[in-house]
Amino acid sequence: MSSLKVIQAGFAPTLQDFGRPAFQNRGVPVSGALDPVSLRIGNALVGNDGGVAAVEFRLVGPTLEVLAESVRVALTGTRSELIVEAGERVVLPSYQSVTLRRGQRLSVAPVADSGVAYLCVEGGFDLPRVFDSLSTYGRSRIGGFEGRALQEGDELPLRLAEVEARGELRLEDLSYLEERGPMRVVFGPQRDYFTDESAAAFLTSEYTISREADRMGMRLEGPALEHARGYNITSDGIVTGAIQVPGNGLPIILLADHQTTGGYPKIGTVISADIPRLGRMKPGDTLLFEEIDVAGAEEARRAQEKEVLKLLGALSPAAAWLDEAALYRENLISGVVQDGEIG
Repeated sequence: MSSLKVIQAGFAPTLQDFGRPAFQNRGVPVSGALDPVSLRIGNALVGNDGGVAAVEFRLVGPTLEVLAESVRVALTGTRSELIVEAGERVVLPSYQSVTLRRGQRLSVAPVADSGVAYLCVEGGFDLPRVFDSLSTYGRSRIGGFEGRALQEGDELPLRLAEVEARGELRLEDLSYLEERGPMRVVFGPQRDYFTDESAAAFLTSEYTISREADRMGMRLEGPALEHARGYNITSDGIVTGAIQVPGNGLPIILLADHQTTGGYPKIGTVISADIPRLGRMKPGDTLLFEEIDVAGAEEARRAQEKEVLKLLGALSPAAAWLDEAALYRENLISGVVQDGEIG
């Protein structure tokens, strides 16, 4: 079996694709990539469709050993480098595909510039889909590798035992990582559960992402919001980006692993175009909110898709990495010749 072996797991890496949005009516959370834009770019770099499952991680990535003839990978979501142990230590840039061979190891430099990063693999992983997705949802132990975060000693089976020899690709324009500005929010569905003063404060105050942030949601620190009609409602549907406000008045932004229903009032929802940027944020980062209507949110999503397609169309050839150790191991001379045989 061709695989990638986990030598060191890092910080709770999981396999994530676009998730399972069609099964919320059965109580199954969507899960999926926190930053689907970076996932799409990484998959394009290695020649995959955009939604092929990749290794998603935060802060510290895994160290993996190649147990296949060859494998092509790309790191996205961060400007941190990819480190290859191939007889010598080679440091390679993110947003560039690279082909590795059996016995080589790869790891990622510490990630300080982003809350999430992706290691995409050509062909993806040969694992069973659950509810039409490979995404890991750890609370129910479904999807991914045995329904959990990767651990030391795991061997992730690959769909490809060997990748085609071809030129590598890179993306030079990483400006999308520098996107700034308020998180745009559509008010509702329980805006009427909050005082007008609280709604105004919500749009004019700075909030900080607390340490209580994971794939399920981000708890925010800042001005508490005042409920006008209590803080318990009949449980209703939850979407990614919904902003619940429990009894303490501090907002919680719900992310990919959010529950399908909830009983706290929701003052608003972060629009889908801002979800990838939100997914890249990390504890200690600050954010502001800005109100937008539904029509504006739809236009923002269309504009984002145009920008993503522009990025995918801008992939360019990358300078080849010469694995000198592997080169010297090859038998480059098939025989000997005598004087006069050349020419």
